[in-house]
Amino acid sequence: MTVRRTAPPRALLPRAAASFRLLLAVVVMVVPVTGCSVARRADGARPPAGPPTTVVPAVVEPPQPEGLDGSAGAPGPQVCTAISAHLGKQLGVKVTAKPYAWNDGGLPALDLCTLLLDDRPVQVGVSALPKQPDSLSRLTNGLTRTVPELGPDARLGAARLAFVVDDRVVRITSPGGIDRSTATGIDRAKAVAIGLAVRAAVPSVLRNARQADAACQVSNSAAERFVGAQVLLRRDYRVNGALTCIWGTFDATVSIVESFYPDTMPEAATTPPPAFAPIGNPGYYLPDQGELVFREGRRVVRVTGLTTPARPVSLDTLTAIVGPVLPLFIR
Repeated sequence: MTVRRTAPPRALLPRAAASFRLLLAVVVMVVPVTGCSVARRADGARPPAGPPTTVVPAVVEPPQPEGLDGSAGAPGPQVCTAISAHLGKQLGVKVTAKPYAWNDGGLPALDLCTLLLDDRPVQVGVSALPKQPDSLSRLTNGLTRTVPELGPDARLGAARLAFVVDDRVVRITSPGGIDRSTATGIDRAKAVAIGLAVRAAVPSVLRNARQADAACQVSNSAAERFVGAQVLLRRDYRVNGALTCIWGTFDATVSIVESFYPDTMPEAATTPPPAFAPIGNPGYYLPDQGELVFREGRRVVRVTGLTTPARPVSLDTLTAIVGPVLPLFIR
């Protein structure tokens, strides 16, 4: 008997094709493909996102500008000139005070001067603003030896001594070391004698908190936006014709320091160099220092912003601070 084959009705063909396509799609979804990563389920938890990388300054004191060693800076009353003659007689060595003072723009900001014991330099710093609860602890960080002659909170380290005088904090630094038996340092007895002389002289040589230069005034509003308050401290002066501007509060400082020295830009020699900044020739942005440094002709300009607690200082912020005085450096 012959069996006749009959074609399916035309109405069933689209329905069968649709079912085949659906089956094929299911097979593709469930059959793993070798070498491919498995996708995260739509209803699964998202992988934890790491915090964004943020660089904050790791310093509380900018580097000392070139030339600010007491041979240049701001004139006027200062503690080193007030105590040098008395100290020389007491210690039996030649004690000379360099004639000028400057400010480090740190936290706390210190008015600095330099003594020479024979030819050994000793730097004395007195806080430019009244002390705050943490002012001394910032200066004594890492110092473990007590100095009862200068008070219960006085501390001494390898090259640094810090203590309180009335409403100020004092730091004495000897680059050659203190009580370390080095030819360029001083012993503990001399450090204490200097401390006692400073303690007696500080009340009579304190400087006014505001020492302003009209050339710096154009950046005042940008500096106040950075510190977030009206500035309490101004330290503006010229060193061999180069301009220094400093604005400060108890927990923030901004500084613009100009130098004419050709070798005051070591960043240009580092490998790899810091991030380039779109200002100067060359210019660098150092976020971990809170600093912008650039060269304009013979001039090197450093712009530094520091806060405590530390917070990021963007390149735009530093550029906005120096922008109004930039015409002074491009001439």
